[in-house]
Amino acid sequence: MFGWMYSDPKGTEGMGRKSSLSARREIGCSEMEFLWATYKYRARHGILSAIARIMGASAAAGLHVVVERPCASSPGRMFKSRTAFWRINLKGASQGLANSSSIFSIRSPCERYPSKFCRVVTRALSGESEKRTAYGLPIDLRGKRAFIAGVADDNGYGWAIAKALAAAGAEILVGTWVPALNIFETSLRRGKFDESRRLPNGSLMHIAKVYPLDAVYDTPEDVPEDVKTNKRYAGSSNWTVKEVAESVKNDFGSIDILVHSLANAPEVTKPLLETSRRGYLAAISASSYSFVSLLQHFLPIMNPGGATVSLTYIASERTIPGYGGGMSSAKAALESDTGVLAFEAGRKGQIRVNTISAGPLGSRAAKAIGFIEKMIDYSYSNAPLQKELLADEVGNTAAFLVSPLASAVTGSVVYVDNGLNTMGLAIDSRSLATQN
Repeated sequence: MFGWMYSDPKGTEGMGRKSSLSARREIGCSEMEFLWATYKYRARHGILSAIARIMGASAAAGLHVVVERPCASSPGRMFKSRTAFWRINLKGASQGLANSSSIFSIRSPCERYPSKFCRVVTRALSGESEKRTAYGLPIDLRGKRAFIAGVADDNGYGWAIAKALAAAGAEILVGTWVPALNIFETSLRRGKFDESRRLPNGSLMHIAKVYPLDAVYDTPEDVPEDVKTNKRYAGSSNWTVKEVAESVKNDFGSIDILVHSLANAPEVTKPLLETSRRGYLAAISASSYSFVSLLQHFLPIMNPGGATVSLTYIASERTIPGYGGGMSSAKAALESDTGVLAFEAGRKGQIRVNTISAGPLGSRAAKAIGFIEKMIDYSYSNAPLQKELLADEVGNTAAFLVSPLASAVTGSVVYVDNGLNTMGLAIDSRSLATQN
């Protein structure tokens, strides 16, 4: 059983196997104590020199080997110790010591002869992890570039997503609706957004470039004459989807992340029964097809493994009275398109496509429906998590969905609404109060 200790014909301290056993009997030590002394000798005179050679070879492979010494000096205390002993695994560290598929291993008696009092801990450090200890599972988007369509102020979901991506290390490009471009750039330049630009590390979010964008129009040929001559569009150029994609390509070459944060319905305050065809199709065009168009034109410049995120709302599948003008239909179309585009973009460009069903937020755009504050109160009263929904929570979810941590997630509708989507009964209903 213990013959592995006696592979050296000279034995311990120059003695052979037979004389070693005789010496053990003469001094009256136990077999385990004798084995421990033998192991220490071999570790000192044989294994350490081997470790030195291996560590020298492993340096070229970028692997750092950590060897901890036992805190016990006797076999009795050794088995009571919880300190890590010897454990080295080098896979392909050196061609002279091991090939690419082999493992060189030096094991302690505790590992070779398990005991309930003994634990062996393996530690391997590589790269920067030796210099700094990282806890948790960080979202790392360093080296990635994101284009966020639909940022016109600092209090919407688009802004929150841009901040979350920037905090994770991504380079930020934004597309701003042409009529709002001047106000947005002026506010940005004068520092009015500095407080909301602040990232967790104290720095300010940097927007590499702001592009004028109107995602209702795919090409310059699609723009009607009255829009071309509209003073709100004066001074801006190259703002159709195709032109913006070309501009981004010329300026930066490629992107990794595409975010759709666009929605508009000119008749949103009208019930569906009173919505005109023109109003209905306008809602579909601005809120749903705009995502199809953006992905269609940006896909050729998206790096494989990239991801897209859009924003939807529970009205796509549940009736929300007052959310009219075709907006509920547009959100339903957006969710349906998410699944189809996940397949097509996944097969064509290895791009993931997901959408976030976000709860109500009192943003400037949301106030257009006229009762957003009531929807926020309703959500607070009836959602499983009775708290205010923060834009940053949606931003953080988007950062996860476009990160490598979600590399197998595509075609999904992800709810970020404090769980309101799960409810089938309003617990603040007057009828319930009457029954109680």
